[in-house]
Amino acid sequence: MIGLRYTRAKRRNRFISFIALISMAGIALGVAVLIVVLSVMNGFQTEVRSRILGVASHLQLTGAGAVLRDWRPVARAASEHPQVIASAPFVQAQGMLTSGRAARGVGVRGILPAEEDGVADFGKHMVAGKLDALKPGEFAIILGADLARALGVAPGEKVALIAPQGNVTPAGVVPRLKQFTVAGMFDVGFNEADSALALVHLEDAQKLYQLEGQVSGVRLKLKDLFAARTVGRELMARMPEIFAWDWSRSHPNLFRAVQIEKRMMFLILTLIIAVATFNMVSTLVMLVTDKQADIAILRTLGASPRSILQVFVVQGAVIGVVGTLAGLAGGLLLALNIDVVVPAIENVLGFKFFAKDVYLIPNVPSEVHPDDVVFVALISLALAFLATLYPSWRASRVNPAEALRYE
Repeated sequence: MIGLRYTRAKRRNRFISFIALISMAGIALGVAVLIVVLSVMNGFQTEVRSRILGVASHLQLTGAGAVLRDWRPVARAASEHPQVIASAPFVQAQGMLTSGRAARGVGVRGILPAEEDGVADFGKHMVAGKLDALKPGEFAIILGADLARALGVAPGEKVALIAPQGNVTPAGVVPRLKQFTVAGMFDVGFNEADSALALVHLEDAQKLYQLEGQVSGVRLKLKDLFAARTVGRELMARMPEIFAWDWSRSHPNLFRAVQIEKRMMFLILTLIIAVATFNMVSTLVMLVTDKQADIAILRTLGASPRSILQVFVVQGAVIGVVGTLAGLAGGLLLALNIDVVVPAIENVLGFKFFAKDVYLIPNVPSEVHPDDVVFVALISLALAFLATLYPSWRASRVNPAEALRYE
């Protein structure tokens, strides 16, 4: 009761109450910022993973020399695993696309359209044409939207694909070149794919790159993408001649960087809460000094040092709890509405925070994880409690005779 009463402003200690209010605001700000940043990092991690896996695969099987001579038995054996939903063969190669004076280096992927729909999301992101337009022998090609714009081509126009492997002739090595007809464009929202990936039919890729029926590997889609490494080990145990490559190794630096950034941002922003708790220490020390006469009277009435300590722990706890709850409310409100708040700020300022040609994700995603919220709240309450210990201990050590000598 006394601790709660001390939190209310009095005429002679209004300045102390103001500092306590600033401490609450500091804790609330730190908690809110930490929740928002962690939610944005979670959303960014999920968006990057989903966009990469929209064009990549959960698990990739290949043979020695990154070549599979007979992919059908491998695909059949992999499909028997309970985690595997779909499988598709592919040819992965490099090439150069030219149109007029424009030229771009690209990754060329040979696919079977029907099977590819089961392991990737190209069909859902077609902005022109359809994936079924890739037919064997017709040498059709589907380009990323940014790549098509860079080359200045539209569906129905011709592009030349140059393979790095050349044909040996009496006149020397002549690059292999084949004209393809643009049959469509996709826009998956992942800049690396939209600006540097071209899809052709599997048989056309085999002819251009002289693979003679071989493929680069088989791509698999799993029920649980986080089980990819375990499934890969199990398939390699069944088929010793194959190698498994899971999604976490396709862009390891990117996934690792996002995780490290999340941890570092957590540590850095926790300092905001720590600074606010330092304000609590100064607030409580000033309050103890101001209330020495009250403490002395309570001691003479029989209050124990422990009860005096509890009075100021309660006051510090009130500051910590109120600040934490306010921060949780503000942080959750902002994190859950980030898709509305950020565009509004962009409209006011007149520029985009995340340009698509610079960042992987053109918007600010947010994904609130309950465990992150609970952890932030516990960290805030723990720091607030620790900040009350020293001032409360000093209050419990006040000597009544010394405190009342000049009263």
